[in-house]
Amino acid sequence: MKRWLSKAEESLGNHSDRLNAINIFPVADGDTGTNLYQTVRAAARAAHDADTSDLGDLLAIAGMAAMEDARGNSGTLFAVFLAALAEPLHGTTRLTCTLLASSLHRAQIRSWSALSDPVPGTMLSVLEASARGAAETAAAHTADDSNLALALTLRSSVQQALRAVVQTESQLGALTAAKVVDAGGVGFLLILDALRAAALGEELQDELLDGLHGYDIQAPHIHNGGDADGVEVMCTINLSPLDAATLRLHLDELGDSVIMSAVTEVPEGYRWRVHVHVPDAAPALALIHQAGEPVNITVTQLAAPATGAEARDS
Repeated sequence: MKRWLSKAEESLGNHSDRLNAINIFPVADGDTGTNLYQTVRAAARAAHDADTSDLGDLLAIAGMAAMEDARGNSGTLFAVFLAALAEPLHGTTRLTCTLLASSLHRAQIRSWSALSDPVPGTMLSVLEASARGAAETAAAHTADDSNLALALTLRSSVQQALRAVVQTESQLGALTAAKVVDAGGVGFLLILDALRAAALGEELQDELLDGLHGYDIQAPHIHNGGDADGVEVMCTINLSPLDAATLRLHLDELGDSVIMSAVTEVPEGYRWRVHVHVPDAAPALALIHQAGEPVNITVTQLAAPATGAEARDS
């Protein structure tokens, strides 16, 4: 698992510019690659420092670190994915095909439910396809805990994810018009292939990306900057489930791309990671402060790269 997150960090670092270039949906702010890379890097560092052989505990630690430092839609969804992936793995020290299928299924459910308005043709669709591929292969190897069964399941999961990435172009009008596949979906494919490579002791499959529309180095740089209005607001806050549901409802009325996911249980209820795109930060921040005492507040202009455009309040 430590090797996986390290490989994923390296892979996303190598591909972040191309991912940024095809970042069209939900807003063309050209930072999907950067956001995924920075979020995965936080997870990888936390995992590296964790002293445990329990797979669930290790990924839970990495997931919490990713959640606290999540960037953008893609980074937040990866953090949700990682935290959910950990749940079926608590108490285990070895990954099997059955555990992998169970973990991906849990992550799929949690990721879809974290968004107020989940949309097919995105990172969510790629995650769903990867979980389906793992489940189908694992079902054919019931009670088979061999490395071979795990290898087959991992490869099936990656191949289904690749097919889903290709399909994203036809699922979203904005991607169809730009003739590109979804950036978040490609990023998740890279993360999943890093898991395959780390678990099986193999190399990353760079050829997976060959022919993806808009992704080749010679393809034009789609994102030109300055074409996304509004701001992205993110924070962490302790709320009861009822108060969290109320805050989500109000944020839905103000903006879009609302993501709320429970990080961990606290006396007040849960620690939540909140993400929303709004025309103006002030009303959203007022609602958040009315709900509780937020920390790690980040306000980022959507029309500009994340670096240099953030304001933080801890």
